[in-house]
Amino acid sequence: MVFKRRDRRPWWRIMAEALWPRGGWRRAFLYVQHRLNRLPGSPERIGRGIWAGVFVTFTPYYGLHFLMSAALAWAMRGNVIAALLATFFGNPLTYVPIAAISLKTGHLLLGTEFEEGAGSSLWDKFASAGSDLNRNLWALVTGEPQDWSDLLLFWDEVLWPYTVGGIIPGLVAATIIYVISVPVIRAYQKRRAAKIRRKIDEKLHKMRAQRTPGADAGQRTE
Repeated sequence: MVFKRRDRRPWWRIMAEALWPRGGWRRAFLYVQHRLNRLPGSPERIGRGIWAGVFVTFTPYYGLHFLMSAALAWAMRGNVIAALLATFFGNPLTYVPIAAISLKTGHLLLGTEFEEGAGSSLWDKFASAGSDLNRNLWALVTGEPQDWSDLLLFWDEVLWPYTVGGIIPGLVAATIIYVISVPVIRAYQKRRAAKIRRKIDEKLHKMRAQRTPGADAGQRTE
């Protein structure tokens, strides 16, 4: 295949680079920023895509962020590629504060509480829910009795409060980044357009300069 990597990375390197990119998070962020600035379309359309990508990172549906951001950007008539790139806002460095803010906001709005204790941290509840799902799906094949209590607890204490609580901070963060990104993208596009015009003018000037001696020589021979 044309796009297949020649050096296949071991699983541990894939996991390590997901937590810390090869060039560091600063370089990765600058790369995403560069790609966003160079996207075609109006700054507002790109900004709407960025808004969609950032907002979706405040939802707990991690494996679906790409699909959700693309669908939301399409519905908002935003740039879908910008939305996909903007999901980079959610990364191993930001997921912990995003989850904490969203969960606390959700429980506050719903009037519920997150029960913490030995073996009942947020990540323990994720693990218990995953184990419960796997066990019950396997029970459908083996015919063993099913127990969905851990998943129900996960829904009540984590997934639903996270979903509800992520709306307000997601709206705030996405709107702030939209307000910042639109003028930045507009300024970048203007500088880039001016730079392209200068290059075109320079090439036209050189072409005219090359043609002028030939024209003078033709006039002299006449």
